[in-house]
Order: sequence, then C-alpha cells, then structure tokens
Amino acid sequence: MTRLIDLIKYILEVYPKLEELSKPRLVKLIYLIDWKHAINTNEQYTNIKWIYNHYGPYVNDVINVMKLNPNEFIVSSRQNPYGGVTDKFKLNRNSNTASEIDSEVKNITEFLISKTAHLSWSKFISVVYSTYPVKNNLKYSSLDLEGLAKEYRIIKTSANNV
Repeated sequence: MTRLIDLIKYILEVYPKLEELSKPRLVKLIYLIDWKHAINTNEQYTNIKWIYNHYGPYVNDVINVMKLNPNEFIVSSRQNPYGGVTDKFKLNRNSNTASEIDSEVKNITEFLISKTAHLSWSKFISVVYSTYPVKNNLKYSSLDLEGLAKEYRIIKTSANNV
C-alpha cells in the first residue's frame, strides 16, 4: 500500500486543478499509470487488483486507502446535484509531501496528467476505454495488467514488423 499512498500523494501534489479531480477520474488515472508502467517495465506500479466493472477499470482501494490514512489525506464527502455522494480530497497539511516514487513513475504520471487533465469526462473515459486491457476483456473480469502488457508488446512488435 505504500506505493499507492505515495502515488496518490504525488498526483495530489502535481495535478493542475485539484478541485476537478473526482474520485472516478483519480482511480482511472491510477489505472492508466499502472497500465503504462506495466508496458514499460513488465510490472504494474501498484498492487491493485484491477476489475473491469460496468464503468471501466475501477476499485475502491484508492478511496479506501485515503480514508484509512487521515494523517496523509483529507477526504470530504458531500451530496452531489444528482442525489449521489461525491468525495473530494486533498493532502493533509501535516502530510510528508515528499513522495517516495521513482523518476519513471513521476514521468509516467506527469505525462498522463498533461495529456488528460484538460479533457472533458467523456474524452477522458474514451482514453481509458481505448486501452488494450479494456478493449480485450469482458466486463466484470479481472485485468492482469502485467500479462496483458506482455501480449500488447508482442502484438505491437508484430504489427511493426509487417
């Protein structure tokens, strides 16, 4: 969980408009980071067991780890205009903000934020749905990002050799 905590902290440190970072967007951003990391290094960065549910890759691990670490994060829940509950989050002022993540993950995170932070929700979700794990798995299945990254690299290499 330490890697996930540090990754969330780093995202909250560098995300350009934190007030626009919703729980689903944060979770899917972490999925994209795990996917890109798996492609680059043969392993996902976090230990999240990703599930492709009705709304794409989603798990409660991200928000749960934030709620379980109040010294690091402040999570506030409130009712949204549609009658549901929305969570907003930020770093606790007492948090040690020096994230313990390596430069590879920082580069991936900054790249993905730069490419997606300005996108509308529908365009952002299109990016998520266009990823190989989502396009090639059934809803409600587990996403083995490391195995899928291996498949993806083989297919990509084969396509480049044609």
